[in-house]
Amino acid sequence: MKLRAVIFDVDGTLAETERDGHRVAYNRAFELLGLPDRWDEELYGRLLWVAGGRERLRFYFEVFRPELRADDGLIRRVHDVKNQEFLRMLSAGVVQPRPGVRRLVAGLLEAGIAVGVATTGSREWVGPVLTAVLGPELAGRLGPVVTGDDVARKKPDPEAYRVALYRLGLEAGEAVAVEDSQNGVEAAAAAGLPCLAVPGFYSLFAGEGFAGADLVVDSLGEPGRPARVLYNPHKIAVDGLVTPEVIRHLQQAAVGGRR
Repeated sequence: MKLRAVIFDVDGTLAETERDGHRVAYNRAFELLGLPDRWDEELYGRLLWVAGGRERLRFYFEVFRPELRADDGLIRRVHDVKNQEFLRMLSAGVVQPRPGVRRLVAGLLEAGIAVGVATTGSREWVGPVLTAVLGPELAGRLGPVVTGDDVARKKPDPEAYRVALYRLGLEAGEAVAVEDSQNGVEAAAAAGLPCLAVPGFYSLFAGEGFAGADLVVDSLGEPGRPARVLYNPHKIAVDGLVTPEVIRHLQQAAVGGRR
């Protein structure tokens, strides 16, 4: 079965958007709305177990600030202001791509392999993140881009990947997912996709094991900044860089192992 597409997650996979972007934007929203709450790196890492921004805010207020009795209106205001602040940060160039992201995406497209996105983040900021991280030219060649606005259920539910495969017109074995978290790996696996895991700051912080991944590396690698292999059950040759050829070998090994 030929590799026809690679489908990327966004937050933590393409860039460290959670620690350096969303968390900072939430704190700015709290400040602008006159709330004393501030999320440090450790607390935010714990809150990430709750998928979805509004859901995360609701959980936080119910567990850590029950006296506030936060209603849907307050949660919506905080989330809206946070998104505005995050977009401002993107336009200021605060969020940068993880090592090897642009190189790999460009290489895949050059090789005639489609590059899609499956995230449960809001379309409002996903597009600007892709443009900021990949640049307008590469971002304009992506497709499909599936966001939280396109699905009813968040990861680890596989719905986002199933929608992406449907829009690509592909079977699961013809694509590979690239994820940074255990929730994402589980979503990809449930959709039947082979998966490359590239743990982000919070995945490493939480000590996630990435059960179900077909290859785990600490980055995609750049010349002079090689990727380190953390888990390699198929014994794929990486040699410091995750390339389209590495992705092909991963897909072939994973699909072949299921027969």
